[in-house]
Amino acid sequence: MFAGNPGVLAVALWTLATGLFVSDRWHAFIKRRGWGQRGIDWRLMAASAFVLAPVTVAAISPSFHIFMQPITNFRWLLPALASWTGNFVVWNLLYTMALSLRRANRFEAETLRLELHAKDIELRALQAQVNPHFFFNSLNSVRALIYEDREAAARMIDQLAGLMRYALQSGHADTVPLAAEMEAVEAYLAIEKIRFEERLRVQVDIEPGLERVMIPPMSLQTLVENAVKYGVELSTAGSDIRIRAWRGEGATLIEIANAGALRRIGDSTQLGLANARKRLELAVGGGASLALAEHDGWVRATLRLPGGP
Repeated sequence: MFAGNPGVLAVALWTLATGLFVSDRWHAFIKRRGWGQRGIDWRLMAASAFVLAPVTVAAISPSFHIFMQPITNFRWLLPALASWTGNFVVWNLLYTMALSLRRANRFEAETLRLELHAKDIELRALQAQVNPHFFFNSLNSVRALIYEDREAAARMIDQLAGLMRYALQSGHADTVPLAAEMEAVEAYLAIEKIRFEERLRVQVDIEPGLERVMIPPMSLQTLVENAVKYGVELSTAGSDIRIRAWRGEGATLIEIANAGALRRIGDSTQLGLANARKRLELAVGGGASLALAEHDGWVRATLRLPGGP
């Protein structure tokens, strides 16, 4: 069609260039004014009918006169105005929809950012609750030991200093490797070993390759502390503390076990376990869990972590 009538091609190109130019200038104008930011704006629709369409038709009309034939009547004017009004109404609707989608995406991203920030604050607050409780108990142990064995008390203070360093450093992270947490646990058990001597017996069985599993800092230490408190401290004969880690089906399992009865667990420990469960959920995700159960005279706290190292 264009090859047989160059005038039609010239008019089409003129029309295309005019439409793009008017749309570009209109876009710049409404962007400066902030129109359409809150949804459908009547000013956009009114401008389509009373400004944009007449301006575009007026700009295109000379092309017919120049490249095709002189304009002798104006019967085409109303259909042209209606057509361009429809074009610009659709353009403004699509533009408004695009702004709404962009605004919704920004709002969703900001909401997600605030949720992550709130999660981080909550996690830090929960971790901050663990450390003072732990150090309070440790200082009580040091105080009791000073009157019995000063050298042992000095060794305990050295171990406690190492634990404090770990707690301060790990407090800035959501998770730490199991190997780092076990170092802190072993330091804690060394402190309690000075205090309880033969009453505290520890067995550790970590399956090779699990050292890199990420867990919330001080989480195992909290469970081991409970095992010592309710398994060793309450028994004149003491208790074994068994720490195991192994691969299950699609998960890593870590178990802290002590001889005793679940009925002895007090309110403070229940709060500690609730804290540990919440920290586990925030740091690792909903697929993680912490279960406490009694079986065959043993109380077992079991961490279940999705995936593996």
